[in-house]
Amino acid sequence: MKKTVFILMIVTVISKVLGFMRDLFLSFFYGASNISDIYLISLTIPTVILAIIGKGISTGFIPMYARIESKSGNEETKRYTNNVINFVIILCTIILVLGVIFTEYLIKIFASGFEGETLDQAIIFTRISLTSVYFSGLVYVYTAYLQIKSIFIAPVLMGIPSNLIVILSIYFSSHSNVYILAFGGLIATASQFILLYIYSFKNGYRYMHTLNIKDRNIRNMILLAFPAIIGSSVDKLNLLIDRTLASKISIGGISALNYSSTLNLFMMGIVVSSITTVLYPKISKMVVQNNMKKMKETLLMGVNSINLFIIPATVGTMVFANPIVELLYGRGQFDLHALSMTSYALFFYSIGTVGIGMRDMLSNVFYSLQDTRTPMFNATIAMIINIILNFILSKYLGIGGLALASSIAAIISSILLFISLRKKIGNFGMKKMLFVLMKILSASLIMGFISKYVYNLLTTSINFTLSLFISILLGAIVYIVLICLMKIEEVRSIVSEIKNSIKIDSKIKEAS
Repeated sequence: MKKTVFILMIVTVISKVLGFMRDLFLSFFYGASNISDIYLISLTIPTVILAIIGKGISTGFIPMYARIESKSGNEETKRYTNNVINFVIILCTIILVLGVIFTEYLIKIFASGFEGETLDQAIIFTRISLTSVYFSGLVYVYTAYLQIKSIFIAPVLMGIPSNLIVILSIYFSSHSNVYILAFGGLIATASQFILLYIYSFKNGYRYMHTLNIKDRNIRNMILLAFPAIIGSSVDKLNLLIDRTLASKISIGGISALNYSSTLNLFMMGIVVSSITTVLYPKISKMVVQNNMKKMKETLLMGVNSINLFIIPATVGTMVFANPIVELLYGRGQFDLHALSMTSYALFFYSIGTVGIGMRDMLSNVFYSLQDTRTPMFNATIAMIINIILNFILSKYLGIGGLALASSIAAIISSILLFISLRKKIGNFGMKKMLFVLMKILSASLIMGFISKYVYNLLTTSINFTLSLFISILLGAIVYIVLICLMKIEEVRSIVSEIKNSIKIDSKIKEAS
């Protein structure tokens, strides 16, 4: 499992780097402007709608597939998969028709600050982007199918061609027609679908024109997925409110939130998605086999592994928010106002990164237990807190207040999930988890203090870019030394995995 996670992390890093380049191109050619806001909103609307439904489908698909495979065999799982796919196609058709008819109303909900020419352009952008719902909807199903087949690389690989297409569309649109941006997003989503379909076909999937709504497996999946859809709706509603308030606070506010959120979620995307992608189907199978002891051990290992990477990344982001944003985005049309807004939001977003990571990890455990109501209930509480804090904190902190509200809500949500999970499955090593957490936090704070001190010292004599790289490198070395001295079990496992990989490589070289 650890080896698979490492490979996923490497591929995810490549995909995320390209994702960064995509945002860098957007910030370079369009900055934090009306066009960048329009483009991001046009992507947000279909993404939010499909993410709500897609989350429910992928959440319900994996546990149901594991149960059907265990009880009825492969033929029944094939029928089940095709039923889900055809159901999604019909659903996407309805979404597309309604979306095209009510585009203007959707934009006014998602970005109430858009008016005049900005609104007219947003309508055209959004109608082009809405066509991608077919591809996006099927991507969720094929991703879940491949994960249950232990094919984890393809869903991560799809980000590489997709990001390259978007990067090209940004470049060409800046030199010709801005609507190329919207078509670029559509083609990028189509490339994701094509890649996953090819991998699914190679791993036994064959599409059939069959749909049986009365199939009990479909009904059970929908019942299982429905609370997850509600929970995901709550999460996306928070995003909607953030974007709406940001469009009123400042021109380019939506873009600043997007840039800062992308930066903040970079490390989380690499670590959390790699770990949860591997663990979710494994934990689902352990639950089906009633192997709760092994499931608890796997959960504990997953939580500690996430903290091991996320906490130092959080501290580092908070310490270097401004220079990181300046280094990555500070060129082209990305002016001082955009820099100030983005770094300000990034600082407050980073506070909640650990909460988001834990929330995603624990929600998957509940889904494996076929309990989608608990995450939904906790997400609703978090949403209410987020909305209240959004209006309060944005008055005093502006864009930063929106980011801080999201962070506080994510932390509260993760705490509630921990409490609920302990009540449901009993003790799963909370004391050990907290002990490891304190070790990691201590090492991270020491790392942050030393890095900042060195950075301030170096900037008096050399440029900020070199100062930043040296400070981050030194901080990483300090952190690695400290956690190794603290004898954290997950660290020993990682070191052991690296040693084994080196031995294998040496044997291969000797054999050749």
